[in-house]
Amino acid sequence: MIVMKFGGTSVGTPERMKNVASLITRSGEPTFVVLSAMSGTTNSLVEISDYLYKKNPEGANDVINALEKIYLQHIEQLYSTEEWREKTRAFLCEEFDYIRSFTKDLFTSFEEKSIVAQGEVLSTNMMTNYLLENGIQTVLLNALDFMRTDKNGEPDPQYIKEKLQVKMSENEGFQIYLTQGFICRNAYGEVDNLLRGGSDYTASLVGAALGADEIQIWTDIDGMHNNDPRVVEHTEAVRQLNFEEAAELAYFGAKILHPTCVQPAKYAGIPVRLLNTMAPDAEGTIIDNVALRGKIKAVAAKDNITAIKIKSSRMLLATGFLRKVFEIFESYQTPIDMVCTSEVGVSVSIDNDIHLNEIVNELKKYGTVTVDCNMCIICVVGDLDWSNLGFETLATDAMKDIPVRMISYGGSNYNISFLIKEQDKKRALQNLSNKLFN
Repeated sequence: MIVMKFGGTSVGTPERMKNVASLITRSGEPTFVVLSAMSGTTNSLVEISDYLYKKNPEGANDVINALEKIYLQHIEQLYSTEEWREKTRAFLCEEFDYIRSFTKDLFTSFEEKSIVAQGEVLSTNMMTNYLLENGIQTVLLNALDFMRTDKNGEPDPQYIKEKLQVKMSENEGFQIYLTQGFICRNAYGEVDNLLRGGSDYTASLVGAALGADEIQIWTDIDGMHNNDPRVVEHTEAVRQLNFEEAAELAYFGAKILHPTCVQPAKYAGIPVRLLNTMAPDAEGTIIDNVALRGKIKAVAAKDNITAIKIKSSRMLLATGFLRKVFEIFESYQTPIDMVCTSEVGVSVSIDNDIHLNEIVNELKKYGTVTVDCNMCIICVVGDLDWSNLGFETLATDAMKDIPVRMISYGGSNYNISFLIKEQDKKRALQNLSNKLFN
């Protein structure tokens, strides 16, 4: 069985919904489909929640009415028979009345999660009705019946596998199995969501639970590229990555995939294929456990980086210095991207500067602090094991005319990273592309 996930833009209009329907049915084989909310819907639901937090039900109702109007217009374009238009209108009426019910009571984060979950409920029901109208044997499985997180907010794979397999055995013989992405229940049975990776995470968890042959992530982007085509000339899509390389690229600028969402597929040994709904016959990018030796795959960039250097003679031969430094970042829930150390100092980079002033003030207890803003991380991804002579030299040679603030190499067998000024980004990416790929 193939698991296919489609994002919000892929189901953002009636025409695109019809396109997705043709994609999921063209093989004629049983297929499990994960859908996101239609593009723009989740933003509207969040706006509704914001009005209700502010005790402004009138503002919330205005947004609800505007959103309902959009969906009612979609009905006219999506369905070809009045029977299915009427069935879907009745569903939408009930659904939007449910959302309106939240304007009359106390509003908390629990109610917000219930409201935000309705985006996926809307898209999956509309798609199910469209497929049924066209004679496709389709069943809609409620994600809240099998998707669950534990007390730490992490997915519970054993629970998911057991409950999903029960649902599949109860619904044998269908061609299309549909479910909602992103939403789940938490350990206490409340409506919640998967946060990181959203619908991609759902698809990966479902694929692992079902032992799928392949998990397909469909977006409106043509796979992962060996560089940003908006910045660098003559880029190409990367056709194969292993899971470690994909995780590096996903973190360092390739926004098509969240690094954590493919972990269930990685552990289950199920390949993940990235495909483009606008070019459905394109090869896309396959992510699997196959490592191609001696090959550089891609270059990516991450903007809005801040570099912080702490210099202290007290660091020399001192135990516990790094622990104290890292605890400051931990206390302000600020992840560190890169780390470089010397005998008398340590440099780190962060991509979240919300608590920068507080962090700097704390760090000044331990040494002299220097901050560089508007920086950029350039990441070279591929088989960069230290035993492969010359690969790191190729990368550093391409950067010989670029001022480099930090270099990170050796923490991973698949990545060498450079911290540079954002103004040098385009030149650095082009140099690396010319040196490594052309």
